[in-house]
Amino acid sequence: MSSEAETENRKDTEPNGKEKKKRSLISYIAEGLIYVALIVVCVYVVPNYVLQRTVVSGESMEDTLHDGESLLVDKLTYRFSDPKRYDIIVFYPKGKSVDEYFVKRIYGLPGETIQITDNTIYINGKAIEDPYPKDAMSDGGLAEKPYTLKQDEYFVLGDHRSVSLDSRTTSQEDPDGPGPVKFENIAGKVFLRIWPLSKFGIP
Repeated sequence: MSSEAETENRKDTEPNGKEKKKRSLISYIAEGLIYVALIVVCVYVVPNYVLQRTVVSGESMEDTLHDGESLLVDKLTYRFSDPKRYDIIVFYPKGKSVDEYFVKRIYGLPGETIQITDNTIYINGKAIEDPYPKDAMSDGGLAEKPYTLKQDEYFVLGDHRSVSLDSRTTSQEDPDGPGPVKFENIAGKVFLRIWPLSKFGIP
């Protein structure tokens, strides 16, 4: 009787053992797929649609941002709300197909008329606050006379006005002059400085 009972037990346990092996294989495959999905999200989805690391190059945003500082750019906000005055943005002056970007601050919004006279910025004929510049503007460039922005255009300035190449300069005057920035060329909003650690925080 004991040998027969042992044989029956083996018959009962063998199928269960195989079933456990099948479940283990499936779990390994599922775990592998999860890792692949996470890698795709981290390598492709996040930098293209959520967050992008950007390094400041040059002096045009001093004293707010400095050469070599690392920033995180929020690429989601402008999918749900419009850029606002004084936002610091990253944009592609020659379009997103060209891997060259600028970091500037928004002053003029779509449809507004901007004019810069005697270092004062006027929006729709009224002077606005300008608490960010490191130095004065020698001229208003494109906005020396009233300039009305199109419905997809933003007027941007660097905080270090005397060295900044921004919306005051068009490509007709300088090959690298961005002129007014089209919304489609805005990569996102600068929201966090991550390097150097001593200056970590919202710029």
